[in-house]
Amino acid sequence: MDRAAISLAWRGAFANDEVNRLHAEAFGHRLLDDDWNAQLERFSLGWVTARDGDTLVGFVNVAWDGGVHAFLLDTIVAASHARQGIATQLVRLAAEEAERSPCEWLHVDFEEHLRGFYLDACGFTPTSAGLIPLA
Repeated sequence: MDRAAISLAWRGAFANDEVNRLHAEAFGHRLLDDDWNAQLERFSLGWVTARDGDTLVGFVNVAWDGGVHAFLLDTIVAASHARQGIATQLVRLAAEEAERSPCEWLHVDFEEHLRGFYLDACGFTPTSAGLIPLA
């Protein structure tokens, strides 16, 4: 893969099936038929797409509360393009765009094995948080 061939776009166009396929691969679940376009337009400050030519190879969602808090969700990169720095580029562009918004905070939660990625590679600061499982 040629890193120069990867193009990133804030609020980049995508088809629902592209994100559904990428999400299923990244999170190891069955292929869903979610309407990402409708969800993102309604609940997100924005999102970043990464493409290798015409192929969607990366995605991250920046959800928000309509006020000063933005939330990083679904940082995903195709297995064929993993470990090439694409996820870091996705998060970096998402943070830059969130900084241009009225938001004052960009939150992320993650599983322990991703700690180095989010704290070291992406520059997040560790905080205390709580979680109630709902299902």
